[in-house]
Amino acid sequence: MTTAFVALGSNLKTPETQLRDAVDALAALPGCHVEAISSVYQSAAVGPGEQPPYLNAVIKLSTSLTPLELLDALQAIEQQQGRKRTLRWGARTLDLDILLYGQQVIDHPRLQVPHPRMAERNFVLYPLADVGREQLMLPSGHVVGSLLEHCPWGDLQRTHVSLTNDLVPN
Repeated sequence: MTTAFVALGSNLKTPETQLRDAVDALAALPGCHVEAISSVYQSAAVGPGEQPPYLNAVIKLSTSLTPLELLDALQAIEQQQGRKRTLRWGARTLDLDILLYGQQVIDHPRLQVPHPRMAERNFVLYPLADVGREQLMLPSGHVVGSLLEHCPWGDLQRTHVSLTNDLVPN
């Protein structure tokens, strides 16, 4: 089993429900076990035009799926929840991104791991620190805690939304 970290984000069609449904779908994936779920954070949208704010979280899971199998499963969940890929960085019902897959560095036309912009995004790093702890070492040799020092909170807000259920630990 490999430990993977997956970012979740939504700003359309009841984002709280979208994230909860995604957690349930991830927990039901064959070959995957959800180990931890971060707090939920609200952030301003990164992308074109006026967009509603996002809700973001990170899940830590153990998986026997290969990176591309996991990517396919995540994209299938996005599709099931109404994701339309029409505008890059546009509003979306659900966005699931593999942030880390063990200590692997993956440069594939469909998948780059670690996620190429995660070190710049407070809405990724703070939830990642929740589940991976600040001492989590990235394949680059950087520690999440040191990246947080250079990534201010800005408009990021921790919410009171909980994504845990009886089957998934907090």
